Amino acid sequence: MNSSRKPSHPHSQRNLSSEIGPFIALNQEIFAQLLTFVDFAEKFTIGFVEINFPPDVKILVEALKTNPECRHIQFVSLSFSDANLRFLRDEIIKILPTIEIESNRKLVLIIQGLEKSIGVYGDYPPVLQDLNFVRDAYKRTVPHPILFILPDYALTRLAKFAPDFWAWQSGIFRFKTPQITKDYAINEAQTTERIINRLEPSEKQERIDLLHRLLMEYKPTGHNPTGENLRNCSNILHQLGVAYLSKIEPIKAREYLEEAEKIASEFPDSTFHAEVLNTLGDSYSQQRQFDRAIAYYQKSLSISQQLQNPRGEIAALLKLGNAYLELRQFTQATTFYQQRLEIEQQIGDRYSQADTYHQLGMVAQKLREFEEARRNYQQAFAIFIEFDDRYSQADTYHQLGRVAQELDEFEEARYNYQQALAIFIEFDDRYSQADTYHQLGYVAQDLREFEEARRNYQQALAINIEFGDRYSQADTYHELGRVAQNLFEFEEARRNYQQALAIDIEFGDSYSQASTYGQLGTLAEAEENYAEARVNLQTALEIYVEYEDEYWGAIAREALKRLPE
Repeated sequence: MNSSRKPSHPHSQRNLSSEIGPFIALNQEIFAQLLTFVDFAEKFTIGFVEINFPPDVKILVEALKTNPECRHIQFVSLSFSDANLRFLRDEIIKILPTIEIESNRKLVLIIQGLEKSIGVYGDYPPVLQDLNFVRDAYKRTVPHPILFILPDYALTRLAKFAPDFWAWQSGIFRFKTPQITKDYAINEAQTTERIINRLEPSEKQERIDLLHRLLMEYKPTGHNPTGENLRNCSNILHQLGVAYLSKIEPIKAREYLEEAEKIASEFPDSTFHAEVLNTLGDSYSQQRQFDRAIAYYQKSLSISQQLQNPRGEIAALLKLGNAYLELRQFTQATTFYQQRLEIEQQIGDRYSQADTYHQLGMVAQKLREFEEARRNYQQAFAIFIEFDDRYSQADTYHQLGRVAQELDEFEEARYNYQQALAIFIEFDDRYSQADTYHQLGYVAQDLREFEEARRNYQQALAINIEFGDRYSQADTYHELGRVAQNLFEFEEARRNYQQALAIDIEFGDSYSQASTYGQLGTLAEAEENYAEARVNLQTALEIYVEYEDEYWGAIAREALKRLPE
């Protein structure tokens, strides 16, 4: 199964010429104005065409090329889809000599794809800075009419950040979107949160681009949506928030989520409002600001309880449990998971119980109650098998691997990790592979297969860097430090520990800092720098005491006792 395989667009399944008639019928007046523009345009003349979706761009270009009134015009389409494009004029100048201009026909250039380099947010895109700066040079070097075809948001940014170039335009032509294109875009936008997390970064960006184009349909620049458009607008804003969270851009996600929440709070049906509040909480969880996340999850839970919506309740309870688990407040986490399990059993939702048993396994594992953790994971696993949910089995295989590893059952651990990895590969979930490669590295390290461990850690690190997951990189840098230390590569070990520590400090994860301070302590001890070793180990111990972690606190105490006075 390939989760990233996308259905072909309806326009690609039908004869393009059959789409021209309906498209022109919907845009008859504006198309006639565009025909007049290209007929009278001479030398360097700028026209801006607003079309929100690429399939409709293809239809318009074909309609222009095949229209009898354009027999004397040679349309040449130039695509500039490089997101890093800066010097548009230079690129056009390179192409112009390669165009064979037909006799007795006027050349009109059609510029497409520029929205990629214009972007959706941020100040002064380089391509627009240059467009504004070299405006006067276009008259001399590009002596032909140009049609820029762009979506609403890109035209708005062009007018804002290249005002001098914008002022030279001789026409703006805004085309309506056919319902078939809207329906396809809406269908594509219904991707679930779990599926979007499995997409490659480029596919996530494609989804974000689609959502921005769709947003322009319901909230055009300068217009305030009302009625059903307002509801559609809030849905798209929420999905944009989810999409940006999948790229680990929580601050950007919140811009859209807060707007969606403001709209959703006015709806008489608050079910959607509760869902948006959960996602807002996720944006803070991603930054490890769990207290703020919990406030949103609690508000979502309250709404679902008022609506007597058990589905909403179990969604919020899971997120509350997860937040308290991250805070190492295990009793509170267990309380929320147990509440969720009771509701699931009451409403007969056996499938959702799998996630709850999985999380109860996580609590037991953190408390070093490994047999209890294993029982919970096995209950989750049995339900996933019962419902033929192969993808979800991967996470549980992974956690069963961690339990086996803690019990020094290394071959069992490796088997479970390899099973998890195989499923992630089968479902094209590259991002989730990182954690499993990390754990395979850990197993190899426990077996003193240090080069194998390093290879696995480096694969994990490469994936987390690719997906922009800076927080997860800390654990891998930490373990790469341990590998280097075991190989007596002390400077390499120190560099890795310091990188891990810097990330944990950046994200305010004081508990994870403890293990790295501990390793810096043992490293200093190996180098016979006992004063530094004592400082680092004492810091680790204080953190473990703060978090009431008796197991690792005892190890830190023993390490301190071992140091010479």
